[in-house]
Amino acid sequence: MHVSLATSAGRAGRPNEDFVGAVPGAVVLLDGAGIPGAESLCFHGVAWYTHRLGGALLGHLSRGDGRELAAILATAIGEVAAEHGGTCDIADPSSPQATVAMVRVHQGRLDWLLLADSFLVLDQGDAGPLVVTDEREVTARRDCAAPLAGIAQGTAEYDRVRASCVTALRARRNQPGGYWIAKDDPRAAREAVTGSRSIAGLNGVALLSNGASRIVSPYGRTDWPGVLDVLRARGPASLIARVRQAEEQADARAAGGTDAQAPDDATVAYCTHLRTSAHRVSMIR
Repeated sequence: MHVSLATSAGRAGRPNEDFVGAVPGAVVLLDGAGIPGAESLCFHGVAWYTHRLGGALLGHLSRGDGRELAAILATAIGEVAAEHGGTCDIADPSSPQATVAMVRVHQGRLDWLLLADSFLVLDQGDAGPLVVTDEREVTARRDCAAPLAGIAQGTAEYDRVRASCVTALRARRNQPGGYWIAKDDPRAAREAVTGSRSIAGLNGVALLSNGASRIVSPYGRTDWPGVLDVLRARGPASLIARVRQAEEQADARAAGGTDAQAPDDATVAYCTHLRTSAHRVSMIR
């Protein structure tokens, strides 16, 4: 398997809270949740958490034993929780956490796992891309934000209702009926979106953090077939560059009164030659 990786911090002077890495036959991509105030709960920080968890996942995947991905994730979450549970308030809903995307080629099959809102895109050639994601966080966020409808931004009422919406969303983390994310509880791994299929007919597979997927939504600069076209022709770094261009233009429109999203860390992994036993990785930061 050949793997191309690229990652970019959303803002200069701030750590990149994404993580991406590969071992022969497997790739891991994490998107850390940078929640304001988390420093008072865990002095290590979100970037520390994503790198510790990502490293633990790669260590287990390097064994190549075919163990279920959800079981590997549960073990890794438990290991990292034990590392800092004695010094940090890891049970607080706002303590460091991360989305998880994993793929593995094993015995002629592609196995995958997604937890929270990263994206997996399977390149099926003429059959078109198959896009896999975990939509539960998006659904929970939309439901919790519903009380804001019709309230003018910049008002005291808006700020008050928004604060209650944020509290309601945090209360849904790793709870039945809410959404699931890697944090302190290994049981969250059981709730991951998982799948497996033969690598026959697959030209490749891409993993994108939420920040990279913005090129499709909300920016609408391309669609998922277009994402694969860019990755085939120019690779992950080019796709992230297009995300940054879209962010800059959105900022310009915001100056004219249109809302814009803050730049986000963006990370992409693109895997090809799935049938090849040789493993090659190229990384661009």
